[in-house]
Amino acid sequence: MLAPVILILIGAVIVGGIGYLGRSSRRSTAERARSTPSPMRRVNESPPAGRSVAETPASEIVLKIADAPSRGAKDARLVLVEFSDYQCPFCARHVRETMPEIEREYVRTGKVRYVFRDFPLEAIHPQAFRAAEAAQCAGEQGKFWEMHDRLFAHPQELGPDALRAHAEAVGLDMKRFQRCLERGTFAERIRRDLAEGQQAGVRGTPTFFLGFAEPGGKVRVARVLRGAHPYSAFRHTIEELLRTGSSP
Repeated sequence: MLAPVILILIGAVIVGGIGYLGRSSRRSTAERARSTPSPMRRVNESPPAGRSVAETPASEIVLKIADAPSRGAKDARLVLVEFSDYQCPFCARHVRETMPEIEREYVRTGKVRYVFRDFPLEAIHPQAFRAAEAAQCAGEQGKFWEMHDRLFAHPQELGPDALRAHAEAVGLDMKRFQRCLERGTFAERIRRDLAEGQQAGVRGTPTFFLGFAEPGGKVRVARVLRGAHPYSAFRHTIEELLRTGSSP
């Protein structure tokens, strides 16, 4: 009589233990699910369309653009100034994906003047400074934008031989081009761009300043955009400034 009773009691204990473990496991899983935070949006993801990513400068920024290469109407009230680096992949992406839309909608229509400033990051892009010189030397022959576009289309091909090949491709006088490079004709101008960019708060490339033209070839900055952003981010800021018509 005693043995069957003992077996029954042991079975009940085992069944109860299994049930308890099952409930405990389900409870732990539910608690873990509640305590696990939802995935965060990566910082390098593009912002939602139409959302402003522009900064308003904390202090006054006035940039000189009188001798800088530019596109668009010279008398455009709103000016977009880019500080860029020919060896920077994000700069190349901006030129390839975003700039064509800005040009079509704002530059060619006379609403915005686009100005290019050099900011070669020599510490991480050792070929960028020489590439900037090559573009400026091409500009000496009236071919700056042709060279600019070609260099950004081939950011991995910026060595001495490649620069000569690019110069030939855009139709430059090769003796004049080579002499310009060898003499460092535009090195000082590029250094000035670097110094003014640093003073304005440029920390990386590309960096964009949107502002209003002032007499003497200057721009009073109203907004700053850092990094390569989609066209929607530029459109949002440009439209805002076109509506206000003046800096804050």
